[in-house]
Amino acid sequence: MVSSFAGRAAPGRRPAGLYWGDWTGTLATRFSLVNLLQKFSASSCPFCNRLTNASTRPRTLRQAAPVTIPDHDAALGLVRDHTILSVVTGSRAYGLATDASDVDRRGVYAAPAPLFWRFTKPPTHLDGPLPEQFSWELERFCKLALGANPTVLECLWSPIVEKVTPIGEELLAVRTAFLSRHAHRTFLRYAEAQFRKLEADLRNGRPPRWKQVMHMLRLLVTGTHLVRHGDLRVDVGDLRDRLLAVRRGEVPWDEIETWRTSLTVDLAGALDHSPLPPPLYTSP
Repeated sequence: MVSSFAGRAAPGRRPAGLYWGDWTGTLATRFSLVNLLQKFSASSCPFCNRLTNASTRPRTLRQAAPVTIPDHDAALGLVRDHTILSVVTGSRAYGLATDASDVDRRGVYAAPAPLFWRFTKPPTHLDGPLPEQFSWELERFCKLALGANPTVLECLWSPIVEKVTPIGEELLAVRTAFLSRHAHRTFLRYAEAQFRKLEADLRNGRPPRWKQVMHMLRLLVTGTHLVRHGDLRVDVGDLRDRLLAVRRGEVPWDEIETWRTSLTVDLAGALDHSPLPPPLYTSP
């Protein structure tokens, strides 16, 4: 089920937020979350059964409703049984992998519709079951993607797809509908947050975390290309040697600061003539 993500407004006023009408005007003309979730309404998912079985037991008016708190292993059944898209992200997708690089997996699972009919909703995200694996529930994933979350958007453009179902294919087919000029803000904000942490390390006499420095620059490169060309380029292998030199700590800090400043200026300038549309939904 898809919620409105918006509260009540005064008569005659439209509150800020994401509206179902906004979805039907653009994204939902080709991709309906309701239809996707309904395809999972009949399920043998043990997690789903655990939540729904309690509602069939007779109760008196004075009997308190039982509280069901699913354990993590049961919840992971959603990832095992209902994943519609699983990709590899991180250094292996960026073209920056080394022999020591982990395999970072990100995925999307579509929880069966009955799980949304109770007060206790299915988890919006889950860790595991594999190491370095993280998954989002479909509705949560779409909300984050509409808000131009860089980590989520990268999943839709990862060059390494490990699993995709027909529903996942539908999601990938409309991935450009999630792109907007709001990406300028989110990519820049993520990079600036990393830079502030790096500056704090330097002020406190700690050596820079060079891996974070590399990914800060990569974010700016990716964000600039997205805003300028309207396409998300995950693989930055053409800059592999330069970025890995940063990761190894071989590039002077002054040179890194000059590169960061140049990329920030390029990202700001790309917004003026960006082919991306204005955002439907702005994340808080």
